[in-house]
Amino acid sequence: MRILLWHGYLLGGTGSNVYTRSIAREWMRAGHDVTVVCQERHPERYDLGGARVVVPELPERLLPVFVLDEYEGLEARLLVNFTPEQRDAYVAANAAALRELGPADLVFANHVLLGAPVGAASGMPYRVKAHGSELEYAMRGRPDLAAWGAETLAGADVIYAGSEHIRQVLDDVCGHTERVEIVPPGVDVDEFRPESRGDALSALVPEADDVPVDFAEFFADDAPTVLYFGKLIENKGVQVLLEALDGLDARAVVVGFGDYRDELERLAPPGTLFTGQLEHRHLRHLLPLCDVAVVPSIFPEAFGMVAAEAAAAGVLPVVSAHSGLAEVAEGLGFPELLTFPTGDADALRERLAAILGLPTERRRELGLAARRAVEERWSWSVVAERLLSPAAA
Repeated sequence: MRILLWHGYLLGGTGSNVYTRSIAREWMRAGHDVTVVCQERHPERYDLGGARVVVPELPERLLPVFVLDEYEGLEARLLVNFTPEQRDAYVAANAAALRELGPADLVFANHVLLGAPVGAASGMPYRVKAHGSELEYAMRGRPDLAAWGAETLAGADVIYAGSEHIRQVLDDVCGHTERVEIVPPGVDVDEFRPESRGDALSALVPEADDVPVDFAEFFADDAPTVLYFGKLIENKGVQVLLEALDGLDARAVVVGFGDYRDELERLAPPGTLFTGQLEHRHLRHLLPLCDVAVVPSIFPEAFGMVAAEAAAAGVLPVVSAHSGLAEVAEGLGFPELLTFPTGDADALRERLAAILGLPTERRRELGLAARRAVEERWSWSVVAERLLSPAAA
């Protein structure tokens, strides 16, 4: 197939960025012709399997986002603060770029907004992947945006949701939508895999020579270590993890960036390591150095990618018992150990103590069982094939 993979953002970091580059790579490996249309200025940094990258020029260099971050060469502005004229101009510019690249068998568009409007305006067959961030952070409570999403989804061949939770959110925000298929996001099981402590540290230290953190010193001893990686915003619940560490014989590594970092550093117990943003090339070796990962979000999550990535590395993830996170824990096979009530630091402390108190060999056995579940359910090759399945259309 000839596929135009539209994504309005970058290719690095987490969430839909990782999703886009991973799907592009797997489709190229499967023999498809893929062009990624996005705003990534440095595509050479990522393995796209040979897929071409095209960067459309945006009117006034305005980029509609759901959470404010910095974007090289662009002015990021919350979608809810765009005027109708600015939204239309953005859609027109991206749709024109797609038409110039066409014809194609499929336009695969990320995000209900602005993916569905761009796909509809392209004039080619299109499918839409709902990621959740647009639904919760931009469209919920905005009838005009919800109606626009519903109108443009109506022309899509298929709408993909990463979890039953996101299917329900889609219905809540846009009204009942036909042709919705549940296809979870994927995990790079070749990149995230179990490693011995010695191998992981030996690989991490040189890989992280561009990171202002001394991992060799931090991991000089094998004290029990809890890992968080994701955005540092209040909705991610990192403060719940920091509270749970009180009275627990464990230290924490906090990976990520965001406007809540200063407050989290104030709340953190002594010995907590804040690394700033890391890429997958760092995380793949950092994960095996940790004993447990925590995803303490107090806001609904579309799937819980970071939990699945931790499991692929053989590290048990403990997650808030809601939304797509609970679905990940269920898929791993032992949700009673891996979930805690949302925002309940005492319950999280109990789960962490239970996992850290397991004999090392038993913890390793559970971690390998979690990895097998990830391989069977969420490897990128499995996910990419499902997204192009004729049965879904």
